[in-house]
Amino acid sequence: MSTVNHLKPENGLLKVSSKSSPASVAGAIAGMVKDGSHVELQSVGAGAVNQAVKAIAIARGFLTPVGIEIACTPNFADIVIDGEYRTAIRMKIVPLGTAPTVFSPTEE
Repeated sequence: MSTVNHLKPENGLLKVSSKSSPASVAGAIAGMVKDGSHVELQSVGAGAVNQAVKAIAIARGFLTPVGIEIACTPNFADIVIDGEYRTAIRMKIVPLGTAPTVFSPTEE
């Protein structure tokens, strides 16, 4: 099985594996969003999806203080890895514009 290579965008596609560092992926997401680039994460397997979701949450933490709010839309994608068909989760990340006041989960 091939190692999914992350942090090498192919037209805005970041491939996230279960071994990817969420903070590193988040930095890539934040940088691409700030540059106005298209951003999409691709993950295969539960561990990889977990790292991708954590990265999106961390990226939001990087972007909200500078006034950028993001949204994520998940989709399925059929891909081929080492000649085998697999189902990947692709998460498209788009900026929504101005971020609202920072939300604190302890507030009611």
